[in-house]
Amino acid sequence: MMQDLLTPPQETKEEIQAGAAMVRQAYRLVSDLMKPVPWIYWADLTASAALGWTALIIGTRAEAVAVSVLAFVVATLSLYRASLFIHELTHLKAGSVPGFLTGWNLAVGIPLLLPSFMYVGVHHLHHARSRYGTAEDPEYLPLAHRSPTRIVGFLFAAGLLPVLLVGRFLVLTPLSLLSGRVRRLTVVRLSSLAINPAFRRRLPTGQDLVSWRWLEAACFLWAMTLGVLVWGGALTFHALGFAVAVASAVALVNQVRTAAAHLFENEGGQMTIDQQLLDSVNVPGNPLITTLWAPVGLRFHALHHLLPGLPYHSLGAAHRRLLEQLPEDSPYRRTVSPSLFATLANLMRGRDGGEAPAVELAARAS
Repeated sequence: MMQDLLTPPQETKEEIQAGAAMVRQAYRLVSDLMKPVPWIYWADLTASAALGWTALIIGTRAEAVAVSVLAFVVATLSLYRASLFIHELTHLKAGSVPGFLTGWNLAVGIPLLLPSFMYVGVHHLHHARSRYGTAEDPEYLPLAHRSPTRIVGFLFAAGLLPVLLVGRFLVLTPLSLLSGRVRRLTVVRLSSLAINPAFRRRLPTGQDLVSWRWLEAACFLWAMTLGVLVWGGALTFHALGFAVAVASAVALVNQVRTAAAHLFENEGGQMTIDQQLLDSVNVPGNPLITTLWAPVGLRFHALHHLLPGLPYHSLGAAHRRLLEQLPEDSPYRRTVSPSLFATLANLMRGRDGGEAPAVELAARAS
């Protein structure tokens, strides 16, 4: 049975050593897959962004409903994939994929008002062993203990993100230059892609501060340009509405993926390495379908938490190798869920529903 994650015990020396040994064993098995391949990153990002923006432009001009709907779906899925490279940005070592941070911000981050600083500098806290699953984790909430109604509300609230981002960059960015209090509020509370409302980020310093200023200025100018184009009639309200709808759909799909990334059963206590792994979920699924809602390797989320340094294009091969070579009693085998539906259904049932988690059921079935 999976350990009870509600009241996790104090981690013992033996548990620390066992967890470290599991990580070392997994690393040895896939160490040859750890190096990112730059051309894969660039080709994937370029194709996804180009397809997404082309489909969006077609959708804003389409007169036939069928064309508009198809363009909407293609734009949403393509820009969603392109935007999720922000996750890779947080794990890539400096210089491993030259120019990729700048290229991503120009192709996706600034146009979607999602500059890289909204995630870089935040996501690594989610991987900190002492923070994961606690109140200091920006990407964790005990959703399994919430009612299905509140979980559905959590999912659909993401659709408001594009509007909130416009307010953040078009209104608060210039105001924060006039008021230190507004500036602190903007940075600490409104500059992180986080699901934990209690999370507070630190003020940037040094080179991070320089990057923030440039990216904030670029996002402000882009938002202002769109406003001027709408005001002047060069950009119709229909086109703007279509673009906002696509951005909202991107945020909504990502929120669904986020809800399927973990079991979200922990209620604040520090967790052992095994517990953190078992609270994370792999959904290998059909690669043609699963990669639509969990692209850029994120369907292997438990593996990502076990070895965060693995580049996204290596996760599939690494997962198969681990299943082939890890011992039968390895906790890693219990992280596999059969589908997105099974994972979300388990979340909706909650920890108090008297049923074994869907991930554990899947492990038993295999």
